[in-house]
Amino acid sequence: MVSTLSRLSDEALITLDNLSDQASALIRPNMRFGVTGLSRAGKTVFITALVHNLLHGGRLPLFKAQHTGRIASARLEPQPDDAVPRFQYEDHVQALISDRIWPQSTRAISELRLTIEYESASVWNRMLSRGQLSIDIVDYPGEWLLDLPLLKQDFREFCANALELARSPARSDLSDAWLHKIGNLTPTQDADETLAREISASFADYLKACRSDERALSTLPPGRFLMPGDLEGSPALTFSPLAEIPQGTAPNGSMWAMMERRYEAYKSLVVKPFFRDHFARLDRQIILIDAMQAMNAGPEAVEDLERALVDILSCFRPGRSNMFSSILSRRIDRVLIGATKADHLHHESHDRLEAIVTRLVDRATKKAGYARTEVEVLAMAAIRATREGSTKQGKEKLPLIIGTPMKGEKIEGVTFDGKQQTGIFPGDLPSNADAFFNELKTQKEASYPPLNFVRFRPPTLEKTAEGVTLSLPHIRLDRAFEFLFGDWLA
Repeated sequence: MVSTLSRLSDEALITLDNLSDQASALIRPNMRFGVTGLSRAGKTVFITALVHNLLHGGRLPLFKAQHTGRIASARLEPQPDDAVPRFQYEDHVQALISDRIWPQSTRAISELRLTIEYESASVWNRMLSRGQLSIDIVDYPGEWLLDLPLLKQDFREFCANALELARSPARSDLSDAWLHKIGNLTPTQDADETLAREISASFADYLKACRSDERALSTLPPGRFLMPGDLEGSPALTFSPLAEIPQGTAPNGSMWAMMERRYEAYKSLVVKPFFRDHFARLDRQIILIDAMQAMNAGPEAVEDLERALVDILSCFRPGRSNMFSSILSRRIDRVLIGATKADHLHHESHDRLEAIVTRLVDRATKKAGYARTEVEVLAMAAIRATREGSTKQGKEKLPLIIGTPMKGEKIEGVTFDGKQQTGIFPGDLPSNADAFFNELKTQKEASYPPLNFVRFRPPTLEKTAEGVTLSLPHIRLDRAFEFLFGDWLA
């Protein structure tokens, strides 16, 4: 009964928020656009590039409203949610353009409002519309999104799922210390705060190890264990799955009762407010993933990425909103999966990257039960840090990507100084997506050679003859814009 009342209360608050949003939209049309990404996928860079290109009239030939000259101007305005930190666009632009360093990833939710003045392509719409759209960009960590499935899991289910993952071949060596600690206690023993802190810290260490570049695993809830913020040390973050699940109800004052209570507190204090106040109010969503890093880490990392996509896509409220349904409950009617860092590959491999990620997403959408929400996959780079070239190797012409590797990056025994441009042969992605996924079922290690990855510095921006700095270069950012909000500017 309490759970039912809680759900009804959450839905009522969501409805009130949506009524408030709709009332504002009568005065000024606005859409809420969610941006998230799995670890190191580049969401801060994406938002910065999005805003910079629209403010400075970037080269966006496939973004129809811009290409046809219907966008008159774009400007930043105060965001509507005063309690949410502002996305620090100006600081990130400074880091990218002046310092030529990648901006620091945001560790919590932030928001930015971009307002576009435009002329509709439709005569009828020009008569009815003011030709103004405010886009509220909501930036949040992908780890928070992966927490939403916890709302449907009680503590027993959470423990069973966490233990199954921890004992999988890709994680067993990383989870060994934590599993040993929880294997030495019984769920009915007396609650012990010191022991709770110890096993919670060990659990967090295991999750952090899974996220390393070498493993590149994606399914890592609870997300706040990776980025605790101001909740660090609180009881809501001092819990852990337990290895032994008791029959019936564990006694009050037991370790199980303590862990169960804190897990439920985590859901109530952390996960539900994020869903209610932010996620449930979104109209469109982009999810950025670094599929190439997962592929380099091996088949198990790719399988874990698929598992994360299933969990993520299961969170969305699929379907198209209309004038009446959106008042009561918004629906995310378009989701873009952005396969980032396409500038690390020669363009000949971009279609291969897109095909592999499309196949991955198709499998995930079927498992997630998607029917109506429009999902698209795009190989892209929000900021292009490289250009293309070639070299001869014997009689063969070898495609290269050329850029300035960051200081300390290494490849084939060479350590880069962060100043010298160099050409790198990145390798080739598998040409057959079906064969690639069939191989995942039969082999523990990939048969294709690893890709040659180094991190490049941001590019030096070009200037016109008049000394005007041009917008940030990109790969297919215009296609992303057209899919995500082109129809709002029609």
